[in-house]
Amino acid sequence: MNKIKSIALYIMAIFYILAGLNHFINPEGYMRLIPEYLPNHFLLNLMAGICEVSFGIGLLIPKARPLASWGIIIMLIAFIPTHVYFIQLNSCVENGLCLPPWTGWFRLVIIHPLLIYWAYLYTSKE
Repeated sequence: MNKIKSIALYIMAIFYILAGLNHFINPEGYMRLIPEYLPNHFLLNLMAGICEVSFGIGLLIPKARPLASWGIIIMLIAFIPTHVYFIQLNSCVENGLCLPPWTGWFRLVIIHPLLIYWAYLYTSKE
């Protein structure tokens, strides 16, 4: 693995570990982003946090890296309804995160596919 790809791997691992831990530190912020039609927001947030931390750690283990990368891709696909819901809320959650409306679309159409591609880079054994 070249140096840039290796550095990007560690950045991604830290990103997911910290994001996952934040699900436990600030659960209300995440639960407000879960669409109302999905059940048990507390459990869904807990599972998302566990997955993000686990996959982030998995990225750091060479034998687990491909599986962790595929897990991140599946997880990001599973998160799409939250991004759509955020757009439906005009990028503003009551008593929570409020951003300009274009940011919801930017996250869904630009950032999300880039995160999926970034994880895809590590799906094969090297």
